[in-house]
Amino acid sequence: MEHSDLTTHKNGRQRKLAGTTLPPEDMRGMDRGESGSEPEVEDEGEDLIRGSDSEDRRRRVQPGIRGELGNVLLLLFLYVLQGIPLGLAGSIPLILQSKNVSYKDQAFFSFVFWPFSLKLLWAPLVDALYFSRFGRRKSWLVPTQYLLGLFMIYLSMSVDSLLQSEGGPNVLTLTAVFFMLAFLAATQDIAVDGWALTMLSRENVGYASTCNSVGQTAGYFLGNVLFLALESADFCNKYLRVVPKDTGIVTLPDFLFFWGMVFLVSTTLVAIIKRENEHGKGKRRVHEETQGVMETYKLLLSIIKMPTVFTFCVLLLTAKVGFSAADAVTGLKLVEAGVPKEQLALLAVPMVPLQILLPVIISKYTAGPRPLDVFYKAFPFRLLIGLEYALLVWWTPSVKQDGGFPIYYYAIVLLSYALHQVALYSMYVACMAFHAKVSDPLIGGTYMTLLNTVTNLGGNWPSTVALWLVDPLTSKVCDGAVGQSCGSAEESGLCIKEGGTCLTTLDGYYVESLVCVVIGLAWWVWLGKKMRQLQEQSPAAWRCRADR
Repeated sequence: MEHSDLTTHKNGRQRKLAGTTLPPEDMRGMDRGESGSEPEVEDEGEDLIRGSDSEDRRRRVQPGIRGELGNVLLLLFLYVLQGIPLGLAGSIPLILQSKNVSYKDQAFFSFVFWPFSLKLLWAPLVDALYFSRFGRRKSWLVPTQYLLGLFMIYLSMSVDSLLQSEGGPNVLTLTAVFFMLAFLAATQDIAVDGWALTMLSRENVGYASTCNSVGQTAGYFLGNVLFLALESADFCNKYLRVVPKDTGIVTLPDFLFFWGMVFLVSTTLVAIIKRENEHGKGKRRVHEETQGVMETYKLLLSIIKMPTVFTFCVLLLTAKVGFSAADAVTGLKLVEAGVPKEQLALLAVPMVPLQILLPVIISKYTAGPRPLDVFYKAFPFRLLIGLEYALLVWWTPSVKQDGGFPIYYYAIVLLSYALHQVALYSMYVACMAFHAKVSDPLIGGTYMTLLNTVTNLGGNWPSTVALWLVDPLTSKVCDGAVGQSCGSAEESGLCIKEGGTCLTTLDGYYVESLVCVVIGLAWWVWLGKKMRQLQEQSPAAWRCRADR
């Protein structure tokens, strides 16, 4: 779940589909319109193969999917639940932006989207520690989903006060609570992914990836795009109501409370009714192999120490610095310029077909021995689109009308986003193809998970830094109040109190956009060639010899 758009921030993630090259769109990211998101990726294909091979070969089900339709629907529902908190987290930056919070606050809140990029750190614990009598996956699924439901109900009672507290939104508490939601959703994802391998028969285990992709996308859509539309009074009055009202059809507290109750009720039913590894009526108990926690961590360390892998990880962690301003800040700047957040979110809908087709088309060019050549060629194109995004933000205030923005403006935004997706997916597909090419087949799951985690982290940290630097790079003067300045929020308040107005003389976003492109071009010229040269390394250079 790579993906990025102009609307929301991080939150969701994409994963590799079993039996295919790449996934359709995520939901941060689906994303899902998410500003600054890369589709988070994972090595589900390897896990599905390994998990299905470990199943009891005598397990019999009805031909096709009909015999296990209930299990498929359950998996789909669990993935939908997983997407709900991610979508809600993705909508909060747009709500905060409409309340004029600082970009440093936005940067702080962006840490909410890190757990899915770091879950490799605690995944071995989820896999190895459990109560066998209750169920290996249910031991983690049930408590995490209960906590998700309780946190959402708690938020439903406090979110209004957090967003409308005296002195502005309480970003610290919002970040803490939504970070916990994302952490729990990531933990639930680990448990559900593992359960999918044994819940379905070997014949049907490939449907797990479909449930993952469709379920997460649907959940993110519900928690982000649909929520922002139904929460908007303007959208509801224009399209859904006869008599206008001052509020939307739903409020954030109502939405949180509803889904919190859904989590609690559904989790209770799963805990009571659904059994793991049912072994009656011709089914044998499934025995899963588990690697020890310490052995897994030692294996990860041994992989990282390999010179080729270490070099590749450094390149992955720095490659997206050049795109950080465009990906992380553009959507927020458009909201700041007056573009309705719900309209930006809805622009993600027509992008879904493109995001499904692009990986299929691009994979034809990355199937050879040098997939990173596609990554290298798409790199400068994506940098130029970052400059085009900056021009789009600069142009936006001049086309604003009393009734909003004209249709041709949204068409240009949509076209810009579509071009960005072409460049982004070209790099994403190429990177994932190279991961599959170099991963040691004897430890493919752990190997690919590590590389994909580093790839995702390489998109997260530059986005957070880009948000953090917008305010320090912005210059403002106080017009109309002698002796006052606008260097900070307090000084801006004094300027306005004295009858003045804060005027922006230099927007840090434009400075960042230019600097990021320069950094990106430098990376492309020097380090980009180094990345291409890694393709010339022999297969032996990528093999882990820790236990051989």
